Amino acid sequence: MEMLNIKINGMPYTVEKNTTILEACNQFGIKIPTLCYLKELNEIGACRMCLCEVKGARGLVAACVYPIEREGTEIFTNTPEIRKNRKTNLELLLSNHDKKCLSCPRSDNCELQKLCLEYGVDETKFQGEETHYDIDNSTLHLVRNNNKCILCRRCVAVCKNQYVSVIGANNRGFDTEVGCAFNKSLDSVACVSCGQCTAVCPTGALVERDDTAKVFEALADETKHVVVHTAPAIRATLGECFDMPIGSNVTGKMVAALKKLGFDKVFDTNFAADLTIMEEGTEFIDRVKNGGVLPMITSCSPGWIKFCEHYYPELIPHLSTCKSPQQMQGSMIKSYYAEKAGIDPKDIVVVSVMPCVAKKFEIKRDDEGHDGLADNDISITTRELAKMIKTSGIQFNDLADEEFDPIMGIGTGAGTIFGASGGVMEAALRTVADVLTGEDLESVEYQEVRGMEDIKEATYNVAGMDVNVAVTSGLKNAAKLLDEIVAGKSKYQFIEVMCCPGGCINGGGQPIVDAHTRNFTDVKGLRANALYEDDANLPYRKSHDNPEIKTIYAEYLGEPGSHKAHELLHTSYVRREKY
Repeated sequence: MEMLNIKINGMPYTVEKNTTILEACNQFGIKIPTLCYLKELNEIGACRMCLCEVKGARGLVAACVYPIEREGTEIFTNTPEIRKNRKTNLELLLSNHDKKCLSCPRSDNCELQKLCLEYGVDETKFQGEETHYDIDNSTLHLVRNNNKCILCRRCVAVCKNQYVSVIGANNRGFDTEVGCAFNKSLDSVACVSCGQCTAVCPTGALVERDDTAKVFEALADETKHVVVHTAPAIRATLGECFDMPIGSNVTGKMVAALKKLGFDKVFDTNFAADLTIMEEGTEFIDRVKNGGVLPMITSCSPGWIKFCEHYYPELIPHLSTCKSPQQMQGSMIKSYYAEKAGIDPKDIVVVSVMPCVAKKFEIKRDDEGHDGLADNDISITTRELAKMIKTSGIQFNDLADEEFDPIMGIGTGAGTIFGASGGVMEAALRTVADVLTGEDLESVEYQEVRGMEDIKEATYNVAGMDVNVAVTSGLKNAAKLLDEIVAGKSKYQFIEVMCCPGGCINGGGQPIVDAHTRNFTDVKGLRANALYEDDANLPYRKSHDNPEIKTIYAEYLGEPGSHKAHELLHTSYVRREKY
C-alpha cells in the first residue's frame, strides 16, 4: 500500500495512492457536494457539482472520479471560482426544472433544494425553454415526473445493478430524458417494482405512489374495522424519519403512533414471518424427503418473485409456494382473526406497512386473497407512515412505548431478522434443524449467512444430512445463482433471494438517505444490527416456539402444510413477458 503526502486547502494529509479526491476529503472531514455520484454504482462525474482545483491540472476536475496519483498533490475545494461554478451549475439545472417545491413529496429531503439553499442560488437567473413531460403514473408502485429530473442517471445505474435496465437515457443534448425504450410507460416493460430508483433519486422525479389518503379515508369510515400490521424492518428504520440515529429500534413508539392514528388493531407482521417459516420449513423438508424440486428458493420478496416470472420463468417450480409474510398476515386477519372477533371479513380493512414499494403490486396479484377478498387492502411504505404521523400532529419522539395487540402480536427473533439479508434462511434453519433432529437445539445463530456480501454460502450438517444453502440479495447477484440452476450446476438445496441489496432494511420504501450518507456510512449494516440486537433480546428466537403460532395451528390450521394451510397461506406464480 503506497501512501502519498498531499495538501487539501493548504493543510497536510497522507492518503493511499489512487484514492479519489472525494474519498480523501471525506476522510478528513471535508464534504464535497455531489448530485450524481453513488459509490460503486454511478461513478460518472456527470453533474459537475464536485468540481475541485488541483494545482497544475488543466481546468477544474471532478472530485468523484479524479484519483490522487502523485506525491505532493495540492487540492483546493472551496475557492471563489469553485463556489461560483457550483452555483452557476445549480442555476442552470433550475432553468428547466419544475420548481413546485411546496407540493413536492421530496420537499423536506431534496438534495437539489438543499444545495440551492446552501449556495444561495437565483432560481430565475437562467430562464430556458422548458420541456413539459407527461407524468407517468401507470404503475401501482411509483410515479415518474421527468419535469423534476436533473439527468443524474442514478436511477439508470441502480436499475442496471438490479439486472433489469428498463430505463435509460433517451435522445441527446437538450432533448435527453430518462425513460423506457421507445418512450413506453413503466407498466408496459418488465419493471420488477423494487423501487430502488425512488430511494436514490435526489429530487422528486421518482416517488412511491402515495396511498395515505386511502388509509385516512378508511380510518374515518365508522363502518370499517381497520387493522394494521408492520413488517420486521420498519422498527429499525422509521426513527430516521424523525431525526433519530440510523439503526434506532423504535418498535414501542411505532406501535403507540399507530394506535394514536386510530387503527382498531395493531399487529406485528413478525407473527406471519414465523408462520412463513412453519410452512416453508415443512415444504423444504417434504421436498428433500420426497424428491421434490431442488433447490427450493424463498418467496418472501415480491420484487424477486416478479423478476423470476419475467426473466427466469423456467425456474418457477423452484419457488416456494408460500405467500409472503404480508399476504399470510392479511389472510389470517380476514379468516382466523375475523372469526375470533366475530367480524364480517368484508368489513375489515387491512393496511400493511412495508419497507418495499413492490408490496403495492403484490396485494393486487391475481392469485392472492380468499373468498373474493384481497388479503391486504392497502400497502404503504415506511415513508408514507412517517408522513401520516407528521400530518396527524403526533409527536413521535415523545411517545411512550406500547405493545402490539394480542392474537397476532407476538413475534420471535426469527421473525425479526427477516428484515436483513440472510434472516429468512437463518430463521428457517433454526426450525428445520429442530424438526429434523427432534431436539431443542441451543445453538440458534447461523453467522455464515449474515452480512452484506453479494453471495453467502454454507453447509450445515442437520440430523446427519449435509444441507448446502446460499443467500443473496440484489437481482444482479441472484442472476448468478439462477444461471447455475439453469445450467444444471447448482450445488444447493435451499436458496434465499431478496430483491433489494441488503434485504428489506434497504427496501425501496425505506427512509430516504442522502448520497453522502449512503456513500460513506454503512446504512445497511446499522439497520441490520438493530434487528439482530432485537433478536438476541427477545424471549422466543425460534418460529415454532411462538405461543401464538402454536395456538393458530391447534385451533385453526391443524398442522403446517395442511389442506387449510395450503388454501390460505400458499400461492402460485405466472410466466410474465419481458416486452
